[in-house]
Amino acid sequence: MSDGSLSQDEIDALLQGSTGMDLGGSSGPGGDGEPSAAELNAFAQLLNGTIASQQSNLSMLTSAQVTMTGPEVEMTDPGSIAASVGDPLVQLQLGFSEGVSGSHRFLMSSDAALRIAGAMMGQEDIELDDAALNALQEAFSQLNGPVLTALGEKAGASIMTEPPQAETVSGGDVAEADRRFAAARYSVTIGSDAPAEIYELFEANVVSRIVGAAERGGPQAQQPGQQPQQAQQAQQAQQQSGAGFGQGGFGQGAGAGFGAGQQAGQFGGHGPSVQSVQFPDLQYSEGPSEHGNIGLLMDVYMEMTVELGRTKKLIREILGMGEGTIIELDKLAGEPVDILVNHKLIAKGEVVVIDENFGVRVTEIVSPMERVSNMT
Repeated sequence: MSDGSLSQDEIDALLQGSTGMDLGGSSGPGGDGEPSAAELNAFAQLLNGTIASQQSNLSMLTSAQVTMTGPEVEMTDPGSIAASVGDPLVQLQLGFSEGVSGSHRFLMSSDAALRIAGAMMGQEDIELDDAALNALQEAFSQLNGPVLTALGEKAGASIMTEPPQAETVSGGDVAEADRRFAAARYSVTIGSDAPAEIYELFEANVVSRIVGAAERGGPQAQQPGQQPQQAQQAQQAQQQSGAGFGQGGFGQGAGAGFGAGQQAGQFGGHGPSVQSVQFPDLQYSEGPSEHGNIGLLMDVYMEMTVELGRTKKLIREILGMGEGTIIELDKLAGEPVDILVNHKLIAKGEVVVIDENFGVRVTEIVSPMERVSNMT
């Protein structure tokens, strides 16, 4: 029997806010935390709305044309997916850290992982080593962003995940292989490569809590483009008040006693037809305004440096330098030099002589993955 004091779990829930408590409540009508067919369909439509943004993010990371189709969502277990994909697999764990609790991950074949990592690194015939796994973590961190935004809008809460952790596993080592998950299957095509299948797995009760609560009219029922309940009530009151004063030929009591729709029906359809404004979903587009904003920075100076090479010396060796001392660098003769902007590597080139001045001819622009790794 409770003594009236709060448990640690209840205190944590209160600190996270009422929305977090609602999301942690009972599951939807699917029973035992498993969503119904209607909830799975609604969840698939929610994910489908993020496809354009995911395509755009992956296209920018790989500098290639990316096409994504799907998702097809069904209830299954990771073990069944592993059996159909075959060994070895790549698993990326992205557990929820804020807004909702539950397991969340990606599963894909090693071949699909190599296609994405290779495009990220700008290389072919790579291996699933640490560099490739780091590239996958960066890619799926970007792909996960639009999905978290869509889930947060549906749930009315800020939803975040832990940083992705990638690893290669065999079918028997897949985490929670016998548990049921809502699996979203995507088909991803990068450039001219063959399509790669990717599975995104959500714990079943996460789907029920987000989609099921919205269908039951809870705090998560607000749809994109709809107004909050309080705003709708205020708008209806304003319309009713305005209708009463606007109909001068009718009594104030009669005018104020009817909503806009009721007045139109009773007085021959002459009342105003009021509809909520429907705003279209925002889609990523690289339009003229974006180029215009970049144009504001075109006259800003940045420091460009050409680095011939580097080396490390002991203090006594540096103090012993004099005229005629030769310093051996870490670059071989004829090897490309590094071109840096604000001390960040962006390209490589070869040294040339222009009239009496040194110059550098750009021979290679570093891949997006190299640029990202050099910024960390």
